[in-house]
Amino acid sequence: MVRGYNRIILMGNLARDPEMRYTASKQAVARLTVAVGRTWRDHEGNQQEHTDFIPVVVWGNQAENCEKYLRKGRPILVEGRLQIRNYETQSGDKRWVTEVVAQNVVFLGSGSRDSHDSSFKGYQEPSSTIGSLRDEFPDEFPTDISEVEDGGEEADIPF
Repeated sequence: MVRGYNRIILMGNLARDPEMRYTASKQAVARLTVAVGRTWRDHEGNQQEHTDFIPVVVWGNQAENCEKYLRKGRPILVEGRLQIRNYETQSGDKRWVTEVVAQNVVFLGSGSRDSHDSSFKGYQEPSSTIGSLRDEFPDEFPTDISEVEDGGEEADIPF
């Protein structure tokens, strides 16, 4: 069987303040929504714009740091994996959730806690390197990106 590859890298702005919760085992989990804008020209040459609002889940100490330091409008870079899960509501309906489970969150832009400056200040190189992935997929990784241990348990928490 061929080994799969599930890696997501997002750069955008927080659409709202982080929502922090704790599991029954006291594991911190934060839910973020990252707004990622894109522009293109339609077939008539008119510029079009669209913003996608992407749900992100962050676990452990990183979740607590996100809740402590991030606010709506703050530019961030998120690295993680795509997860699709389902759960059943109390009324018996089945719900499907697609989200990014963050392995690393890089705070970009102004470091001020009260700053709502959403202007991008430039890419900040993450602290460590994914040498093994870059060796395996040299064309997909032209620059170094960071990786941290997956600190979260996969819990079935419907937000």
